Amino acid sequence: MPSRRSEFFSGVKAELPILLGTFPFGILYGVLALDAGLPPALAFAMSSIVVAGSSQVIAAGLFKSATPAIVIILTTLVVNLRHMLYSTSVAPHVKHLSRVWKWLLAYLLTDEAYAVAITHYNRSESGATHLTHKHWYFLGAGLTLWATWQASTALGIFVGTQIPGSWGLDFTVALTFIALVVPVLKDRPGVAAFAAAGIAAVAGAGLPYKLGLIAAAFIGIGVGLWLETRQAGALHLHPTPASEAQYE
Repeated sequence: MPSRRSEFFSGVKAELPILLGTFPFGILYGVLALDAGLPPALAFAMSSIVVAGSSQVIAAGLFKSATPAIVIILTTLVVNLRHMLYSTSVAPHVKHLSRVWKWLLAYLLTDEAYAVAITHYNRSESGATHLTHKHWYFLGAGLTLWATWQASTALGIFVGTQIPGSWGLDFTVALTFIALVVPVLKDRPGVAAFAAAGIAAVAGAGLPYKLGLIAAAFIGIGVGLWLETRQAGALHLHPTPASEAQYE
């Protein structure tokens, strides 16, 4: 059975490739936050408390355009609703942990940490691997991402203005999420939700206050849930031999 130490460093190692997109993303946020007029201390505090790159970038943009506070709050809330889905997915794997562990992992539950952790949990279950120390893998991945995000944000805040605009750091945001999403698109509801949200985001790009992103999030979730419900209903009415076997 893997030890706590080996699981922790395995999580660190699994997270490293993703940092190629995360680090410039953090620098970009630091630059945008200062450009929006946020004080350096407040910009860095947001990275330490919120720890959610996409919502931080959106919040900085809305702050720069003097958007009402309630709109900023609601927009970032909707953008971060995906974390509820992440936590629901991870919950069965961490239900045996203490409250302190759950709070710690909840704080570290970012897009990048979730992608690595849930893949490891699912692989372990399919291979009948013992799950006793799997949360240490989650911790290693989460802390690696967290430390990188804090460091890159600080770099963007304090030296980001010296980085040439021709570097195009804003493109790393799209690259990071593409790298996270594409590998997990393995079924029809997931692909449909991805496509619907993407089309809606492009169609609503011109809406004020980033409302197109909010609409895209709801549309993507709605399409995915609808198709999953239809598939579950069809499976119940017309079970396959494989699905029948698991109840025998």
